[in-house]
Amino acid sequence: MVICVTVGVSGRNKSGGDAAASSSNGGVSTSTKAVHAICTPTDYKETCESSLAGANTTDPKELIKVAFNAAVNNIADAIKNSTLMKDAAADNSTKDALDVCNDVLESAVDDLRRAGDKVGEFDATKMDEYVEDLKVWLSAVITYQETCIDAFENTTGDTAEKMKNLLKTARELSSNSLAMVSDISSILGQLQLGNLGGGGASSGRRLMSEEEEPYWTKGRLLAANPLKPNAVVAQDGSGQFKTIKEAINTIPKKNNQTFIIYIKAGLYKEHVEIPKKVNKVVFIGDGPFKTRITGSKSFAGGVKTFQTATVAVNGEEFTAKNIAFENTAGAEGHQAVALRVSADKAIFQNVAIDGYQDTLYAHNYRQYYRDCTISGTIDFIFGDSLCLFQNCVFIVRKPMDNQACMVTAQGRVDPRSVGAIVIQNSHITAEPAFLSTKPAIDAYLGRPWKELSRTIIMQSEIDGFISPKGWSPWMGNFALDTLYYGEYQNRGAGSDLANRVTWKGIQHMTQQKAEEWTGGAAFRGDEWITSSGVPYVPTLMQV
Repeated sequence: MVICVTVGVSGRNKSGGDAAASSSNGGVSTSTKAVHAICTPTDYKETCESSLAGANTTDPKELIKVAFNAAVNNIADAIKNSTLMKDAAADNSTKDALDVCNDVLESAVDDLRRAGDKVGEFDATKMDEYVEDLKVWLSAVITYQETCIDAFENTTGDTAEKMKNLLKTARELSSNSLAMVSDISSILGQLQLGNLGGGGASSGRRLMSEEEEPYWTKGRLLAANPLKPNAVVAQDGSGQFKTIKEAINTIPKKNNQTFIIYIKAGLYKEHVEIPKKVNKVVFIGDGPFKTRITGSKSFAGGVKTFQTATVAVNGEEFTAKNIAFENTAGAEGHQAVALRVSADKAIFQNVAIDGYQDTLYAHNYRQYYRDCTISGTIDFIFGDSLCLFQNCVFIVRKPMDNQACMVTAQGRVDPRSVGAIVIQNSHITAEPAFLSTKPAIDAYLGRPWKELSRTIIMQSEIDGFISPKGWSPWMGNFALDTLYYGEYQNRGAGSDLANRVTWKGIQHMTQQKAEEWTGGAAFRGDEWITSSGVPYVPTLMQV
């Protein structure tokens, strides 16, 4: 990975002079005030002020961009560290972990860069939309770094600790960047600068750019009679391609036009990846019982969890309908992902996602699942995306002996991150093999994978096999005070709150709190769903 960054900023004021003037006319104190204001909401103020010390500008846009670039530089330094590369080469597991780091840290750099570009384009008429995009992307930057660290799990030697130390400053800078954009209104108020774009009040109307696809066109994608596919895949030779990979390879690089791949009925034994920047790809099958993509990579088989996915989605605005993704490694395979989604604004309708441990890796960004079925044993929905499941079915499967089952394992690590698992008007049930096992197997709604784990289950049916405690600890007292778990208006024998755990992080969910986790509120801009043609309720439902 080659990363080139320019950090220097030359700010100019309206009269043509430097934005940060010399100390003789008070410019230094003004610049210092600007840096202090920008760093006020951050958790790592010393790191923040140090990263901005040479910025020489009072322009908040430029200061934020300098902060982003500082994070880029630190991430680049971590991945290019020659000593670490040498250590990793001596051990296959460590080398594989470093490969994951290369992949995810490159994505982190991409997100920081586009966040910087977005700040440069700030417009008062789009303030809410811009801020939300920035928060989503910067949350992903933090998640990517955490994923790099996670990849070293069960490796030998001290390479994991070295990588953690190398990323320490980068993680602080990334957290600071998220804090800045999360508190941008307060920062602007302190600097008395009004707004980043200098424009007037918002008209409340979003104009369509020439490049933006009209919603009425996209809305046909998942209608009863979708548009003509760009590629047809069929194992019997009746299509243009016999494998899904072949069809994906025909998509132009950096694609930004809708590309529909119709996958006819069949069992496709291949590992499929939608590359980064190959956007707006649509998979349409003949139904989740007819069109299935299957694989069997697993952690027990020597593959890093991140790399086990049967289908990995990295391109934005991906859509799938009437199809199944599965990992057949079994409970003995331990972590074995059927679907990993590392893509913003991904939508799944009538999709089956089948596996055992770690079935669905809802990695990061924004994701929406409608009328889907997800099966598994342990942590079978995990990750740090902001993901909403509506009208879905979650099927708990029989694990190995002496194992308990957990439906969710959310992985939020930063207090300002957007990440959360939200399950609404869905059904949590179990397969017959699970229910018939004696003695009964313990099963829970979830457990905290990371310190700020956040999961909300509302207006859903929960069957009686779920433990009355509801939630399981990860290990000891880890995260019990800092997690955010809520249940609201659920039904079924497993929904009784009387004997739930009473950890500090368990929420008393009022209607007002629950409304904050509806799609319309949580996504803070859901046009990408409403324009898709997929059924969607942005509010609480009548149940």
